[in-house]
Amino acid sequence: MGRGDGSERVVSLPGADDAGTGILHVDMDAFYASVEVLDDPSLRGKPIVVGAPEGRSVVSSASYEARRFGVRSAMPVSQALRLCPEAIVVLPHFERYLEVSAHVMRIFRDVTPLVEPLSIDEAFLDVRGARRLWGSPGEIARGIRHRVQRETGITCSVGVAATKHVAKMASTICKPDGMLIVPEAGTDAFLRPRPVRALWGVGPKSAEALEGRGIHTIGDVLDTPRDVLDRALGSAMGERVWHLARGIDARAVSTTHVEKSVGHEETFHEDIADPAYLRAELLRLADRVATRLRAGGWESSTIAIKVRFADFTTVSRSQTLPEPTAVGQRIGDAARELFASIALRQSVRLVGVRAEKLRPAGGGGIALWDDDAEWRRIDDALDDASARFGKGAVTRAAFLGRKQRHDSLPSHPRPPKPGPGDESAVN
Repeated sequence: MGRGDGSERVVSLPGADDAGTGILHVDMDAFYASVEVLDDPSLRGKPIVVGAPEGRSVVSSASYEARRFGVRSAMPVSQALRLCPEAIVVLPHFERYLEVSAHVMRIFRDVTPLVEPLSIDEAFLDVRGARRLWGSPGEIARGIRHRVQRETGITCSVGVAATKHVAKMASTICKPDGMLIVPEAGTDAFLRPRPVRALWGVGPKSAEALEGRGIHTIGDVLDTPRDVLDRALGSAMGERVWHLARGIDARAVSTTHVEKSVGHEETFHEDIADPAYLRAELLRLADRVATRLRAGGWESSTIAIKVRFADFTTVSRSQTLPEPTAVGQRIGDAARELFASIALRQSVRLVGVRAEKLRPAGGGGIALWDDDAEWRRIDDALDDASARFGKGAVTRAAFLGRKQRHDSLPSHPRPPKPGPGDESAVN
């Protein structure tokens, strides 16, 4: 699948066959780093690491010049600088990234209303209904690439295929600044030599389970009996891998975004060993999660926490609640109960709280009594104060006077919502 630094880049020649295609996956190239170069041309051609200069920070993005030294996103900045001592560390400017992302998404929606943003810097497009206006899928992809570069000054890579899965694989292989077309009839030939790790959804554990049975490529998957896949991965994952290896992906491009989870996490400036401080931090994060749930009209039935220790070992725990909730205190109680089940064998680098299995608020009907009535009134008051005076205007007394030893950068901000004229897509 390539090393992610462009050294194994594969692109289509002009006039490549695009028969049977219609799905595009467009991915901006080293997006954060590219925007920084756009705003400061003196950085062009240099190894750039986007992140805070402190060693506690992680890499939000890296230019391809830095990636060739092994620098990757989510890597500690200190490790990135060991790999590439000459790298230039640039502070992130997320409002600027959102601004450029909004421009790019408008370009996509000018071509087709069927746009599915995956993140701030990538999206699927279904262009099968845009042929009469803009030409074949390959021609549309070329036009999008040229327009993005002309209007924003940065580049993107585009995979063109018959399905979302293959289109996404193709865009990864042709990065940076490339286009790769996989005609429907050439899907099998394209997939067979690729590593099993290239299949969408096959993570390190699944890949190890397959490779331990001598299944290293997608071609090996095709030659493996279905029951062997099921034993290695479980029936659900085995079925998914069996279909994807054959280029079968029935998922349509969806313009409606449904929240699957809401979470917040914090990385501390210094490793924390004080359990009381960590419990208070979990409650603070729970309040932030609850605020977002209420703002979106959601309730959560499962709460999860993440704890990362000083050696980067990460532990996760989750529990299902008796009743779905968007109450900060209830989420905080669950988070701290989960935290109590984790042995603090060393200091903690990061903690996070996530609300999962969301459903529309009030979906369970009206109960005869509400044990959380008082907490709901408090949350309502906090929401009202935040709306009138800004976030952080009102906080729990327990948080007053605390030394702020945490730091967090939104490494994956959500794509901007469509403007008033972009009614074809709803996030």
